[in-house]
Amino acid sequence: MNNNRWKNIGIALRLIWQMDRWLLIHSMGEALIDSVLPLIGIYLSGYILDGLQKGREFRRLLFVSLLSVSGIFVLTVLKSYFQKLKQVHTDLCGRRYDTLMSMKTISMDYPLLDSPKVNEIRTSIQHDNEWGAGFYSLAGQLPWLLSSVLSCVLSFALMLPLLLKEDIFRDSSTVLLLTAFFAVIVLNVWITSAKRKKQYALLDDPTLDKSFLGYCLWRIQNYHYGKDIRLYGAKPMIESKLQGDVEIKNHWMNQIIRNSMESGFFSNFSAGVLQMISYLFVVIRAVAGALTVGEVVKYAGIIYRFSNSAASACAAIEEYAVSSNRQLSTLEYLNVEDVLKKGTLPVEKRAFCEVGDNDYEIEFRDVSFRYPSADSYALKHVNFRFKVGQRLAIVGMNGSGKTTMIKLLCRLYDPTEGEILLNGIDIRKYNYQEYMTIFSVVFQDFKLFSFSLGQNVAASVEYDKTRAEACLIKAGFADRLRQLPHGLDTCLYKDFEENGVEISGGEAQKIALARALYKDAPFIILDEPTAALDPIAEYEIYSKFNEIVGSKTAVYISHRLSSCRFCDAIAVFDHGRIVQQGSHEQLVSDGKGKYYELWHAQAQYYTK
Repeated sequence: MNNNRWKNIGIALRLIWQMDRWLLIHSMGEALIDSVLPLIGIYLSGYILDGLQKGREFRRLLFVSLLSVSGIFVLTVLKSYFQKLKQVHTDLCGRRYDTLMSMKTISMDYPLLDSPKVNEIRTSIQHDNEWGAGFYSLAGQLPWLLSSVLSCVLSFALMLPLLLKEDIFRDSSTVLLLTAFFAVIVLNVWITSAKRKKQYALLDDPTLDKSFLGYCLWRIQNYHYGKDIRLYGAKPMIESKLQGDVEIKNHWMNQIIRNSMESGFFSNFSAGVLQMISYLFVVIRAVAGALTVGEVVKYAGIIYRFSNSAASACAAIEEYAVSSNRQLSTLEYLNVEDVLKKGTLPVEKRAFCEVGDNDYEIEFRDVSFRYPSADSYALKHVNFRFKVGQRLAIVGMNGSGKTTMIKLLCRLYDPTEGEILLNGIDIRKYNYQEYMTIFSVVFQDFKLFSFSLGQNVAASVEYDKTRAEACLIKAGFADRLRQLPHGLDTCLYKDFEENGVEISGGEAQKIALARALYKDAPFIILDEPTAALDPIAEYEIYSKFNEIVGSKTAVYISHRLSSCRFCDAIAVFDHGRIVQQGSHEQLVSDGKGKYYELWHAQAQYYTK
């Protein structure tokens, strides 16, 4: 990291400037005042002593004193003002940073969210932001860094008149003291740097990432774990894991404390030695007649301030460089480039198909797909097509590739091989965002948000309440809707509202279905839409399926083959391939086919 210290600090400062430039400006103002304030007092003391010694007019001394005190007062008020502004902008900067990270995750191409590279970066970010070394630490440490560096520079500049006097190097004692002074500073910087490196090496211990203690703090405390822990008596197991982890953490913490104590002892010892050397140096110069009484006080204070600020500046630079280095994973995440091709062709421009609006034909042409981190293919040489207005059922065993096919159709992933065509055109040539608008999908692992019911249905802050209510009723949520205290304005879950409503899995599935209907896209895709519904609700959905879908093209994934009877076509998946296609009557009559096998395996559950 030493070779890139300044580069990393520059990157961190640019990042802060991009997040909130006023944070950097206010921090610089605070640091400048913090550097100047002590020097005013030092210079005033020297001036008064010299003035008294030389018999200067009292009125003049009083004027300079009042002017200096007024300056100190104004600067102190300004410093407080900058501190308050800095606190506000530190919070704003952090919020913008958090928002930027969230927006990057939301906008990132879906395949990247599951890629080993991005997962590795995420793990690095989590590790790098532990122990107070996150982005907020960069903002928090900024005044210390700027103040230490400015104070060091100003103090050294004010020392120059003393160091540049011609006779200073003729006295061997002063030369020896100067040599000792700078040697102690260099030694202090070297030891402090070594101790800080050891400190961060301890903090970066990779074994701590696998800490069971962290798992218990952030995962097991979730109340969803509570039932299983109590019902299965898992408390002793968790306690045994925690006990071993606590012992490891205690040993690790003792090392950190010991290293910090050693570093602190040497820093304080060095400060004492430097203070002693600076006073000896000034006294020797005064005895030699080279300094007045006022200059003795002035230069003693300046030299001591330089020694402290030099050590502080080196420590601040080292620590800020380490903190900056730990933000490189964040920058790498923000700079991850999308992998999906973003076409430009509007969906309305449909070549090879003379049809009206909302008329579409989809074709899978020799499509194979393998997930980014997988060795085997999830789909292999899939070929089929379906047209607007059709009801297509996708059936097969778990892991046969049904949901993967839907993800490819919606362009959450692109095929590894082959192509998917919309009205004869490769879907990768269409404008990505516009293409996504033609699909409404209810996945098995759909998510609802801790917003109001209406906002969940519309996926928007502003929405048509009449339309949202109609979609909920069509999805079978009418009875529950009437029971909610605030209707569509009722907040789901209790993350933000104490009066939020906890809904069941079946109710959540109906809301997700209503959300798909509200979007009013020409394609509606239902991935196991009745999995969490009771038999009566499931029957209602099946019986009203054509009414619910209307004139839309529907793709329906299900394990329950009885639900396939109303579909125009059925595609049977097995081990990533389509092994059969046809209507229910055609497929069930093929005694050697996979559909026949699945149908008769479930036959005892059907009513004829």
